[in-house]
Amino acid sequence: MYGSKIKLLLPFLLLLALSQSTATAADWKFTASFTKDVNAKPFSGRVYLIFTKSNREPRLGPSWFRPELFLSRDVENVKPGDTVEFNSTNTDSMLAFPKPLAEMELNGYQAQVVFRFNPWDRNIGTGSGNGYSAAVVLNKSTHNVSFEVNKLVPARSFKDTQFSKLLKIRSELLSKFHGKDVFLQAAVILPASYKKSPNRRYPTIFSIPGFGGNHFSGRTEKPVNEQNKSGVEFLRVVLDPSCPLGHHVFADSANNGPVGQALTEELIPEFDKQYRSIAKPTARFLTGHSSGGWSSLWLQVTYPDFFGGTWSTAPDPVDFRDFQRINLYNPGENMYRDADGKRRPLARQRGNVLLWYQDFAEMEWTLGPGGQLHSFEAVFSDKGPDGKPLLVWDRKTGKVNTAVAKTWEKYDIRLILERNWIQLGPKLAGKLHVFMGDQDTFYLEGATILLKQSLKNLDGDAVVEIHPGKDHSTLTRVGNLRQRIRSEMVDAFLKHHADEIQ
Repeated sequence: MYGSKIKLLLPFLLLLALSQSTATAADWKFTASFTKDVNAKPFSGRVYLIFTKSNREPRLGPSWFRPELFLSRDVENVKPGDTVEFNSTNTDSMLAFPKPLAEMELNGYQAQVVFRFNPWDRNIGTGSGNGYSAAVVLNKSTHNVSFEVNKLVPARSFKDTQFSKLLKIRSELLSKFHGKDVFLQAAVILPASYKKSPNRRYPTIFSIPGFGGNHFSGRTEKPVNEQNKSGVEFLRVVLDPSCPLGHHVFADSANNGPVGQALTEELIPEFDKQYRSIAKPTARFLTGHSSGGWSSLWLQVTYPDFFGGTWSTAPDPVDFRDFQRINLYNPGENMYRDADGKRRPLARQRGNVLLWYQDFAEMEWTLGPGGQLHSFEAVFSDKGPDGKPLLVWDRKTGKVNTAVAKTWEKYDIRLILERNWIQLGPKLAGKLHVFMGDQDTFYLEGATILLKQSLKNLDGDAVVEIHPGKDHSTLTRVGNLRQRIRSEMVDAFLKHHADEIQ
């Protein structure tokens, strides 16, 4: 009885098996083109096919902590209407994360194509001037999908308010370096009394956002509540540290150009002309968090006579003997595996690993220029024969290139201080303040601990504090650290300008 029913079912089961076999990822074929309306000229650059199961557009990802599936490939001289293909057989010219296309289960995902028309914006799906298609929901019945890129990401504009203004200048130094017009931007936040006291001049706090941040965070409808009894008010300048290769940290480099020089010789002098600042080193203060923390510390050490002090929080590695627990100077070091062969973590929360170094590096490599890890190489490395930053580690094996790492010494803040303390020590007296949590999310505390030990050995007066139980985010959000930093800036200003308070 059962045998006869099975015979009747065999043709149906065979058909079902065949239909299910066509649902394998190996059979997916995607083609993309762009219209003349979005780009009339041939395009050379990177194209992305991004997938998501969330409710947002795929182009708005992938995120650091919730990366999803995506593909990318570089193309040359693609004309409007020409097709770019993604399939499981052209793996030589295609990158995929976190696994090959042939292994991706894509049914139910949304998919969207992005053409990176504007390589000068480190963002991809939200980068100004980049082209994108409509999102398509993938299903088992349709495996040959075409995308038409017919939309452009609009340029983001900074709208002035009563208390925040855009400062934008063409940098002669950077324009000459890059061979095209390059602009420096910042948001200027005015104190409450600025319009009411037209003859009053103010000290300035220069604030540098972390990776991914820019001057738009300085746009506000209200002045800052100063909360100090001395009546000191500050002009605040929120700088834009973004660049095509990520975050330039305001360090002159072979790949990003003379950005520190441009800041101190072009942007800040122009700021002093346009606004009623006290244009003296004793009235210029620095602060920043994460990559901005490194930037502010770097600027103070590099231009000790130009700034009156830095308050740097959770800075990126300030000692390359502990580059997120990796000693870049140690022969045989590997970015992906420790000495015991165990995977290296990159981020944690409450003791749990959130990201692994190799996974994150592979995601960035698929995304292309502008990522956090490669951003370090863009600043610290020399330019290679191909015109790109030299890689400090092999992206496949994780092996550190110690010869390249050796060239990074000129950006190793701890090493710079040790080698030049006789000259720098007196100039930096009372100016260095660094704060770090001992549970930093990105394992940055080790380098800061080494810096603290070094400065103690140098017998300087630098303040380097390691706060127990605090991570990358909670360091400044918990307790009174922000208010304390502001109060210390007030005291540093009054030390030299007590008679200028009106």
